[in-house]
Formats: sequence, C-alpha cells, structure tokens
Amino acid sequence: MEYRELKREELQLFIKIDRREIIEGIYYFRDGELVLEKEYFDVKGFPPDEQEDILERLIKIHEEAGYIAGAFDGDQLVGITSLESKPRGSRQHQLKMDILYINSDYRGKGVGKRLVEMVKDKARDMGAECLYISATPSENTVHFYLGMGCRLAKEVDPELFKLEPLDIHMELPLRIHQHKL
Repeated sequence: MEYRELKREELQLFIKIDRREIIEGIYYFRDGELVLEKEYFDVKGFPPDEQEDILERLIKIHEEAGYIAGAFDGDQLVGITSLESKPRGSRQHQLKMDILYINSDYRGKGVGKRLVEMVKDKARDMGAECLYISATPSENTVHFYLGMGCRLAKEVDPELFKLEPLDIHMELPLRIHQHKL
C-alpha cells in the first residue's frame, strides 16, 4: 500500500472508490447527546450528482493550498481524504477535514486511520490545534471517528452546520508529538 499526496490530475480517481455499505444505524444529536436509531440504507456508491460536487470541492482544496492524500493498492486509489486550508473556529485554530472515503474491501484494515494520521500531521504543520469534522451520521462512520479520538465539537461551525445540519459535528484535537530526551 502506498500513501501519498495526490496530484491535481489524480483527483478524479476517487470516483472509482467502491463506497458500498449497508447502514443499519444513524446517529442524531438530540438534547446535547448522540442518539442511535435503527435505520437501514443500502448504499450502492456515489450518486452521480454527488460525484461532480466532490470533484469541485477537491479541485478547490487543491487550488487553495489544502491537502489531499490517497492510499493506493498498485495503481488503484482505495482511499482518499482532504484537508481545507481555511482556518475555522473563534480562535482560527481549526482546519476542516473535508472527505474520507475508503473502498469497501479495504475498510477495517487501517487505511482510514493512516489517512487521518496524515491529515493530522499536515494540519499540525499548517498551525492547527484541532481538526473539524462534519461526519456522516452513520453508525460505522461515527464509531470510526470516536475511535480515532474525536469528540463532539465544543464550537459548531455555523457555516458547516448550515450546509450539513444532520451530520455529527466533531473535532479531533491535534496533540503535539512529544519526544523524550
């Protein structure tokens, strides 16, 4: 597996990621708590209208000096994530991790975790103290982010909430790597 930053001409490769997933639970944020409700969705892949929107977002992130990383198995892109360069939060201390898609056959194998670690390192290099994540409310997605150390956002970004009010808005503190002397 090769993990690296994507070039501009590689961005459209995300379309080939197999997003198949059976979702059996959705989280809702109610009265200050996460509530899991049984709901069933059979996700077959990227809806065609969503593909163009995602590609436009990736191009914008690339053009605005953000960061887009991918996981390749041979020449096949099997995972992708992106980091916006626009500071967020009242103290301008957060950067938004925009997408994270992992091919269904590669989930649970550390690909997503490795890509998030790459974004965390890049965000630290860009001066951020925290990642802001507007997470799809599916049970597996929320459990993944909680397992990575995310918590519910203390300060919900109003612009992102307006765009994605049903998402679970989270933050991931970026700890500075401490080296023992």
